[in-house]
Amino acid sequence: MTRPTIELDPERAEAILLRYAGSGPRYTSYPTAPTWSDAYGAADFEADLASSASGADLSVYVHVPFCRSLCHFCACNRVITRKSEPPARYLDTIEREIGRVRAALAQERPVVQHHWGGGTPTHLDPAQVKRLFRAVNDAFPAVPGAEISLEVDPRVTSDAHIDALRECGFNRISLGVQDFEPRVQTAIHREQSPEMTGRLVERARASGFESVNLDLIYGLPFQTLESTERTLDEVIAIAPDRIALYAYAHVTWVAKQQRGFESKDLPAPSLRLRLQLGAIRRLLEAGYEYIGMDHFARPDDELARAVRERTLRRNFMGYTTRAGVDLIGLGPSSISELSRSYAQSVRELEPWHEAVDAGRLATLRGHRLTPDDLERRWVIGEIMCHGEVRAAEWRARFGTDFANRFASERAALEPFVSDELVELEPEGGLRVTPLGRLVLRNVAMVFDAYLAEQRSASKPLFSQTV
Repeated sequence: MTRPTIELDPERAEAILLRYAGSGPRYTSYPTAPTWSDAYGAADFEADLASSASGADLSVYVHVPFCRSLCHFCACNRVITRKSEPPARYLDTIEREIGRVRAALAQERPVVQHHWGGGTPTHLDPAQVKRLFRAVNDAFPAVPGAEISLEVDPRVTSDAHIDALRECGFNRISLGVQDFEPRVQTAIHREQSPEMTGRLVERARASGFESVNLDLIYGLPFQTLESTERTLDEVIAIAPDRIALYAYAHVTWVAKQQRGFESKDLPAPSLRLRLQLGAIRRLLEAGYEYIGMDHFARPDDELARAVRERTLRRNFMGYTTRAGVDLIGLGPSSISELSRSYAQSVRELEPWHEAVDAGRLATLRGHRLTPDDLERRWVIGEIMCHGEVRAAEWRARFGTDFANRFASERAALEPFVSDELVELEPEGGLRVTPLGRLVLRNVAMVFDAYLAEQRSASKPLFSQTV
């Protein structure tokens, strides 16, 4: 399957896409986390772990919440500290949590993906990195050829870190960049030179990392078309294997530090869209393939191959090549995704410590999927990963006619059809057009049975879709 080129006519794109601006989920899960209930607790998660598919492949995510300084754009769950005690205590606790979760599983399952996020995993010193990896891998051993990856901050990641990571077996690394423009970096409180970033990429590659990703953000304070071009020049020169181009999520109800931005300093919606379109154009010209939403990869990268082979999947780690794999989350705020349920751990560090120290799983909330959830999750996943729903594949999986099952949703897609963002196919399926791929979230929202109630909530829940 060949991916279509994205429509990049700026005037047409701006005229059409800005009409779809609004808030909406990113669909790293369905149903999305705001619908989950705290009636689902530790006992429910333990039971679901015990009944999960024996012998099936597994993905493991570890949340390391610590950072040395606060980035003003960030809405992640993190703890700002320079003290040695919190990470040391965290390691003691997560080792106990790992044992508890492993004991709940019916039997050992092959781990094909092992990922650390944060926070900043390399806030841990090299010896702590090796200790944490041993604890996870002893309980959940990775199979040969597994993807073992993590996110790092170049400002705190040393050569000794790289050596320790490779000794553990990490083979993919993701570096936060966001923007190289000095004025933007000052505003977001993250100052990091292209030279620092490039040196770390070279060091990682020389040590044997198979894949390097750089994270960028558009829509930040003081960004202009010219400044973003300069950042992209630097990024393309570094030549990462993958690039994540995220839209800045201004979610002040989650991240209070974002209130320090003056609204006048953020790009207007039309400029924000032009920043995105310009960056997409540059990355395509540089030889990257558009994976979906905010991800790009070299044509020979595993992520690009997953697109062509239709094995791409979306979960809480973003786009992944590991389709049909359960995900176990470890650490505060981490999320687990089993075949028929979701579970999230408590977010704050101290309650997480207290729960694990008391011998419990630290489950905050969760959700067991209904038959309707399972059907809609599949449809939304197909839209988000492949930009289409094939009626024959639906019938083979669920035994019904897709067009009849979702007649009202297909009718609700009419504005997308009129704007040439979606095509409804004669056999009953649908296909998102090249330009429509920039509003995948909006298309998926049509099939979300919970969204109307969420939109009636008194507080905002989601970031902007355009």
